Amino acid sequence: MPRKPALRAVAPDEVAEPTKIRTILEAAEEGSRLEELRAMRRRLARALDDPNTPARDLAALSRRQLEIGREIEAIVVAEDEDHSVVVNADDEAWDGTGY
Repeated sequence: MPRKPALRAVAPDEVAEPTKIRTILEAAEEGSRLEELRAMRRRLARALDDPNTPARDLAALSRRQLEIGREIEAIVVAEDEDHSVVVNADDEAWDGTGY
């Protein structure tokens, strides 16, 4: 699993580079799975906000939007050690009364 880069202090004149928003095709060809899912989520959000989207399509679009959101969240949590569900704890002696 790739490690996050270390944080560093920035110079007063240093400006962050804006992140380029990729199309779904660009993200699929050049980006990571996370970038591809985020591009798909943006596209679905545009369709859901569009008043010309047929009402019959809204349920399927909404369902897929929620599924993609859950996939993104799972990837982010898996990559972030601070949100891990695995606890590194010392073993304790078991006295047999814990049940």
